[in-house]
Amino acid sequence: MIHLAVFASGAGSNARKIIDYFRPHSSIAVSLIVSNQPAAGVLSIAAKEGIPTLLIEKERFFRGDAYAPELKKRNIGFIVLAGFLWKVPSALIAAYPGAIINIHPALLPKYGGKGMYGSRVHETVVANKEKESGITIHYVDEQYDHGNIIFQATCPLEETDTPETLAQKIHLLEHANYPLIIEKTVQLQNHR
Repeated sequence: MIHLAVFASGAGSNARKIIDYFRPHSSIAVSLIVSNQPAAGVLSIAAKEGIPTLLIEKERFFRGDAYAPELKKRNIGFIVLAGFLWKVPSALIAAYPGAIINIHPALLPKYGGKGMYGSRVHETVVANKEKESGITIHYVDEQYDHGNIIFQATCPLEETDTPETLAQKIHLLEHANYPLIIEKTVQLQNHR
């Protein structure tokens, strides 16, 4: 069994889809929810599902051991970022080489980097009158939204789209694709 840790900072809609997808899985399980926000909705989802949680604090995450020993002790083999807003420190990347992935609500390399998350991305995409947007699933490295791209999916932008309607389109793409790409990526990594 490969144990996933899902890192999330917010409501947890992607985490919910990931948990639902892997609940019946024979070889991959969501075994830990990690959050940096004590009031994050994702923690309620974990409680309802009976999934252990880990609340992390900034000092240890960035200047300490990045919780890597804690994750290893819990048999975590792969890390999935699902709306996690902190940059992943190099100590954690070193502990999980090629085993941390993220989803970004735009078509990288456009609209990525520090400060480009959530509604800010959609507002900028709409303001720039782009013809399409989408999602990018990528490996995590030491830079924001920079690691090798695993998968992208696109959606058209209509002239009538607002940041809110674009966000809805992006959520549909995330929910439809992220669990499947996580499964393929974990299986690929495990066969190396």
